[in-house]
Amino acid sequence: MDDQPGTSAPEPLDRRAELSEFLRTRRARLRPQDVGLPEFGRARRVPGLRREELAQLAGVSVAYYTRLEQGNGRNVSAEVLDAIARALRLSDAEHAHLTHLAKPGQHKKKRRPARVQRVRTGLLYLLESLEGVPAYVSGARSDILAWNPMAAAVFGDWGALPPEERNWARLVFLSPAYRDLFVEWDTKASDMVSYLRLYAGCHPDDPQLSALVGELSVKNDEFRRLWATHNVKEKGHGTKLLRHPLVGDMALSYETLHLPDDPEQYLVTYHAEPGSESAQALRLLASWGADAGRADTDRIDPVGGPGRAGLGGGTGRVEGG
Repeated sequence: MDDQPGTSAPEPLDRRAELSEFLRTRRARLRPQDVGLPEFGRARRVPGLRREELAQLAGVSVAYYTRLEQGNGRNVSAEVLDAIARALRLSDAEHAHLTHLAKPGQHKKKRRPARVQRVRTGLLYLLESLEGVPAYVSGARSDILAWNPMAAAVFGDWGALPPEERNWARLVFLSPAYRDLFVEWDTKASDMVSYLRLYAGCHPDDPQLSALVGELSVKNDEFRRLWATHNVKEKGHGTKLLRHPLVGDMALSYETLHLPDDPEQYLVTYHAEPGSESAQALRLLASWGADAGRADTDRIDPVGGPGRAGLGGGTGRVEGG
């Protein structure tokens, strides 16, 4: 991890460059035998399919595909993008990302002013009512907008942080405490970058995203490496293995619920298998309440500065950020 100071926010992401690199990296991960093409004897200078092979699979000319991979997606049809997505074996999230990058005319070109992210009052009440269930609302750029006491007991006293620091990407890549918390930190880090990449395809002119990517690229080598892979992924469901400083190891399953009235907000809940040691650990954290936070005040805070509480404790009802 680098210790270099942050830099000024970079320019908005170049959609043409993003399209070019995304197609190149998707093509590089496929081998001829993966798509039913014969493997010729001569050595390949670069990994993956050649442009002419991909064009053949998609049913377009080599010149046409070359222009697209060079970032010129002007006037490309949905049918051609579908064919290229099939040839590249893209996931649904990758297909959507390709469409956002290749058809910029469908997006407003003027940069919108930063919109204050607000959580509906009904959702705040819902968070409070989920007793014993760690839950929070995540917004654009992986910002943490609102959470309940159980989420604070498991993941940290986010209320002790300034609003601009309540961001999952910053916590994962800049906080030693969160590297310790996630047993499979590499997977969490990869997923986080994949979520940001998907958001970036839809909002390349977001100045706060550009600032976030610029800061993390300067301060963390692993983020810079993962960002260059151009992997994209939707938030979904699964299981996270946590090593909590107070109750030890926990296996918690999570569910991500997309909110219908704001596509950039998600309600994320965690639960343990009934009767398991992880469920017992959650009940123990719930019984301690705010004391769980006070018992852990000597830890380094989530963004690496001394003096504030680390993991555990706190509560949050936040509008904005």
